[in-house]
Amino acid sequence: MLTSHELFGFMSPNLAGEIITFTFESDKPVYRATLNAVAEARHLRPVFLERQPKPRRHAAMIATLARPALDLVAGSLIRTWLLKKHKAMLVDFLNTLGIKNEEGVVENLPESMDDVKLKSAIETLLAKYPPEAVAVYLNAFNDMNEANWANLKSILESDPRLQLGAGV
Repeated sequence: MLTSHELFGFMSPNLAGEIITFTFESDKPVYRATLNAVAEARHLRPVFLERQPKPRRHAAMIATLARPALDLVAGSLIRTWLLKKHKAMLVDFLNTLGIKNEEGVVENLPESMDDVKLKSAIETLLAKYPPEAVAVYLNAFNDMNEANWANLKSILESDPRLQLGAGV
């Protein structure tokens, strides 16, 4: 199971760039907060990053988001991307598990999940969505929630389709 900053370190540069670009285009306050946190971590003024060409700026942001000190910022960015761009994936997963949710958001998660239900839900996601996005979601889901299901952790560690960085 990977933390948010580790997800940025292991996901493909294309997916990391997609997350940053999506946030830039759809949620300026989150993008701005991320840019400011990255500038602070690099001991720069935000305007220095803002003046760089977008590809160079985003590459610097991605590299910095992979640092442990930026785990909270990376988590916020991933959550925003998941809730705004991949809401259908979140809803599909929770509905397949039989967990009551409101557009992918859950009040209370069960402490554990049946192996058969969990495997079925994961197969549903992998059949419908890009495997790397599914892997990021499932890692984030298990890391960011109190439930921390041991069987999900085991699947994330053993299923080659859910391994980040394997094809890079």
